[in-house]
Amino acid sequence: LNPWDVMLCVSGTAIACENALVVAIICYSPALRTPMFVLVGSLATADLLAGLGLILNFVFQYVIRSETVSLLTVGFLVASFAASVSSLLAITVDRYLSLYNALTYYSERTVLCIHTMLAGAWGVSLCLGLLPVLGWNCLHDRAACSVVRPLTKSNVTLLSASFFLIFLIMLHLYIEICKIVCRHAHQIALQQHFLTASHYVATKKGVSTLAIILGTFGASWLPFAIYCVVGDPDYPSVYTYATLLPATYNSMINPIIYAYRNQEIQRSMWVLFCGCCQAKVPFRSRSPSDV
Repeated sequence: LNPWDVMLCVSGTAIACENALVVAIICYSPALRTPMFVLVGSLATADLLAGLGLILNFVFQYVIRSETVSLLTVGFLVASFAASVSSLLAITVDRYLSLYNALTYYSERTVLCIHTMLAGAWGVSLCLGLLPVLGWNCLHDRAACSVVRPLTKSNVTLLSASFFLIFLIMLHLYIEICKIVCRHAHQIALQQHFLTASHYVATKKGVSTLAIILGTFGASWLPFAIYCVVGDPDYPSVYTYATLLPATYNSMINPIIYAYRNQEIQRSMWVLFCGCCQAKVPFRSRSPSDV
């Protein structure tokens, strides 16, 4: 057994378990049906599928050796990870809208916007996943292979370019969110004639959280995206594994950042597993800006 394949399988198992719990909690709790939790559920579903894809890839690689199965598995992984990254973008857009249009955020227009974003994200992800299955692969032309077989060089270039675009959009939106947060803190300070320590700490915490979110996303995916562009299929496969494994960790960290830190989900977990509810964690509808 290739130890790298074993680590990817273990990573996929952890990813699947973590995100399956998030999906179960959101489906179980009728209170978690707001646009914010719909987006978190979409992210958890995509990461759950990605984890299952890593497990299936390991099983089929060592049990059922077939070119058709290999294409289906790779396409499934591409679609799942693309849906995960797209859901992260949708969450970022939602957080920006909740601050930029705070007065009109809780409206039917917002719900329609969220559903449209998710439909577009999953539709594009499905199309990207179908490309290798429909013929955009290098099974019959080894010279066209990329560092991720059986994907072609042009295919991984398209995927990497899409990631870079999404990363730049998220970076821009998080910078704008930081500006809005700082401007709100300044307005509060003017109204109260001074900036209290609590306002300063809350603002600093919010900006730090946004930096951690974007930094985690970039640190996970940037090495693999860059290597897909500059790497050569003749390079040792260890380079591909060494950059792909951290990318999978993003799906492992996402539930912690976007789900388990949320008080409503923590409360629902107590209800789901204990049949009780802690009075110390009352339910209240929170906006995506509560990061």
